[in-house]
Amino acid sequence: MKAERLLDELLRGLPLRRAPAALELRVCRELERRAARPWWLRGFSQWPAGARAAFVAVCSAIIGLTIRDGAWTMVARTLSDAAAGPLSWTHTTVSAITSACEVAALLARVIPATWLYGGLTAGIALYLALFGLSAAGYRALYLQPSLAGDPQ
Repeated sequence: MKAERLLDELLRGLPLRRAPAALELRVCRELERRAARPWWLRGFSQWPAGARAAFVAVCSAIIGLTIRDGAWTMVARTLSDAAAGPLSWTHTTVSAITSACEVAALLARVIPATWLYGGLTAGIALYLALFGLSAAGYRALYLQPSLAGDPQ
């Protein structure tokens, strides 16, 4: 304990060292480059409030349309009719999407709601377990325990 305090006092008394000039220059350039990027290339938390609200609204509308029974089949049929002439390959793609949406709508009507909620709950629990196990694995493999009480 005495040696630890003495070493701590000695180290605190040393002057701070500067980073190498090349490293300092690279770091400053990278910070300037990131600051100059347009807002849509930055992280979502750095977007303007209006853009974030619009993004959430659009995503909510898409989710609402997806959940609503048969909404995508109507959109797919409209796209199929509009693109029938110039883009004939889209007819096959749109009909496949329409069939998949109809199967999904049928399954949504056939499967009981309690099963859907149970599956959603189980999925969330598994997702949280994945994060918990990942954090535990990271902590066990990469983080070194503090050896403050060790006399070495």
